[in-house]
This record gives sequence, structure tokens and C-alpha cells, in this order.
Amino acid sequence: MSINSDDHSITRRLAASLLAAAITLSTAAAAFAADTVVLRVGDQKGGNRSLLEISGYAKDLPYKIEWSEFPAAAPILEALNAGALDVGYTGDLSFLSVYAAGAPIKAIGGTRSDARTQAILVRQDSPIKSAADLKGKRLAGTRGGWGQFLIDATLEKAQIKLEDATFAPLGPVDAKIALVAGSIDAWAVWEPYVSFATLKDKARVIADGEGLTPTITFIVASDNAIATKRAAVQDLVQRLNKARLWSLDHLGEYAKSTAELTKLPEDVLLSAYTAQRTSPIVIDENVVKEVQAASDRSTRYGILPKTLDVGKAVDRSFTAAAAGSN
Repeated sequence: MSINSDDHSITRRLAASLLAAAITLSTAAAAFAADTVVLRVGDQKGGNRSLLEISGYAKDLPYKIEWSEFPAAAPILEALNAGALDVGYTGDLSFLSVYAAGAPIKAIGGTRSDARTQAILVRQDSPIKSAADLKGKRLAGTRGGWGQFLIDATLEKAQIKLEDATFAPLGPVDAKIALVAGSIDAWAVWEPYVSFATLKDKARVIADGEGLTPTITFIVASDNAIATKRAAVQDLVQRLNKARLWSLDHLGEYAKSTAELTKLPEDVLLSAYTAQRTSPIVIDENVVKEVQAASDRSTRYGILPKTLDVGKAVDRSFTAAAAGSN
């Protein structure tokens, strides 16, 4: 039986219709899939959300971000541990403290700032001139994080026994008040608190983290998000890396935008951002070795409860892929 031209025409039209239907269904399925991928991301005011938005990298997301704002990094880590968040960010040692307790999380990316922007401050009228004068003094900082580590590392470098100074576990707000009031002798903290204290309160820096601290802020994801939302998490890491590079070329614009959000003085933020030069990192062997050394020191200081294998606490695949796309 032969097929005439009308039959060919019908066949072509049918094939075209089926192809169009298939494309429509495929597009709809993709859109639906994108709609169902929701990344729950922990942030702080003036943090990653505002950075993505001002840099333009918050546009055209192939997934949804459900932002939650926290007053500090510690509750972000608690929410990650509890499964209430997929992604957050925190300092390297704070991350390791929670990881050591068994939290199902990994460091997947991050940034590095100039180590000198972690500093020990004293009041302008303090008799303390250098780290050598810290013996017998009351020193405040965050427990289990950069503050406590910087104090212990600074004392050790100055050949002062840790027990020959008093550690006061205070968060930045309480420590600032205590320093101004004179109820502590020195305060270990980071930016923008350092710039605020030196510019507005005339505090003095008597020691810093150069050669002592990695000064890394990790992007942290839950094991579940890594397993079930990898593409979205990967995309977010890449966007954050690109946004951070954008900020280095637009420090003034970035400071102004963040000042409007946080109500912190613009000159303080510009001073902080200029000093930090915060840049994205690739989690490679060098970073793992550096953080491992800090982790081992933290265990020796009693900040971490046990020796950790930092290589098992990180997932290098996200920045390995992101590195090639920046």
C-alpha cells in the first residue's frame, strides 16, 4: 500500500505536534522541578543576601532561596545541625566546634580575610602597650571561636602561660561595653568591630592574628542538602564567589549599601572592607593543612574537645568546580 502526499503531510504534522508537546512537557517539568528546589539559607544582616543583591548575582536563580536572618553565626550552626537550614556561614573554628560535636555538616566553600583584621584591643588610656603586658589581665572574646583562639595564640607567642591570664567568654556586644566600662582589660575581636572601636571609641590594637589564625569564613552545608540539592548548592557557591570578587572592585558602593542595611557608619564599614580584602577561596590541600594546624592548636588549648581530621570535615568538590567558572 502506497502513502500519498497527504499522508506524508499528516505524518509530519503529527510528528511536529508530538515534538511540540514533548518540549512543552519537558519545559513545564523543568520549571516545576526548579520551583520545588528551595534552599534554606542562614544569613546575618548585611551578609550574603545583601552581597548577592547589590552585586546583581541574586538575579535569575534557577531555584528559590528561603532566607533566615540570625543575630550571629552560632545560631546558624545550631539551625544547620538541627536540619532547619541547608546552607549558612561561620568562622572556621566555630564550624569545627560544632562539627566535632557530631553535626552532619561540611564546609563547602568560603572566604579569607587579612589575618591582621583579627585583633586584640585595649582602651586608649590603657597601660597595656603590647602582648607582653597581658599577663595577669582579664581578656574577653568569643568562646570556641576566633576570639578565644587569638587570645590563647597571642599569649603563647608572648610566652605567657594561658592560666596566667583570665579568659572572659563574652560576645562582641557585651565585650565592647565591658571594655569601655573598664571591667575587662582587652578584647579579641574581628571586623567591623575593630574599625568601629578604633575609629569611634579610640581603642588601640596591641596584637593581631597575622601568622596565628587562618581567618577563614566557611560556607557550610548540611550533608542532606549536599546529597539532595547539590546543583542548587553548587550554583549558590559560584554566585557568592563572584559576588565577593565584585565587592573587591566596588568597596565604596558595598560599604554604602551595607551601612544602609545595618545602620553601621559607612566610614567604619569602608575601613573594615578595605582592611579585610575578603576573597573567595578554593578548599584545596593547602587550606586543609592550614586549618588542620589551627584545629590541632585549638585541641591543645582546650577549645576543641578532640583532635579532628579536617579533610573529613570539608567537601572540596564545590570549589573545585566553582574555581573553573570564576
